Amino acid sequence: MDESITFQTDDIILEGRLNRQSPDCAAIITHPHPLYGGDMDNGVVMVVAEAYARKGWSTLRFNFRGTGGSKGQFDDGVGEQADLQAAIDHLRDLGYSRIDLSGYSFGAWVVTCWSRAHPHHNHRVYLVAPPVAFIDFNVQMPIPQLVHAFTGDLDDLAPSGRIATALPHWHPAARLDVIRGADHSFWGHFQALQNAVAKAIDT
Repeated sequence: MDESITFQTDDIILEGRLNRQSPDCAAIITHPHPLYGGDMDNGVVMVVAEAYARKGWSTLRFNFRGTGGSKGQFDDGVGEQADLQAAIDHLRDLGYSRIDLSGYSFGAWVVTCWSRAHPHHNHRVYLVAPPVAFIDFNVQMPIPQLVHAFTGDLDDLAPSGRIATALPHWHPAARLDVIRGADHSFWGHFQALQNAVAKAIDT
């Protein structure tokens, strides 16, 4: 069961949902662009959280600043990285020693920027539909600890070909799963995505 929680970044209170499964392994799942309706209850965010729960991991979904019940205002990905750091710190304070970072769409970009700003971190990174055709992901720059990326073969915002070309630069050991028939929303393909994410968690 999801537990409603709050945690703080600077003077901003953020709202989240914590599902306690494991006492030491947890995943943070970040949501798509809030200016286009993205929040922690987005269907893809829920699917990724459910994949982790299937594997016995705890999960934390939260609303970036200015979204839903989270205070503050949208900060174009900059303040959102501080929000992600606050989520990591909150889980550490709760005793979680192993924390994965999984971002969807805009959330994938926030996770990418945070990872690059903290190159020596030890969190596995998973990117779902990183919107390389919408936001500059700098395809030549490494993404520390990137393990896996997922996209649909009909996704115009996260084209599989562009991601496949970038992946060796982002991380030479990272893998890409392409969900056949799926666009950026993965509508109608939630189960396929959940299965792919669950399988990747074990790798």
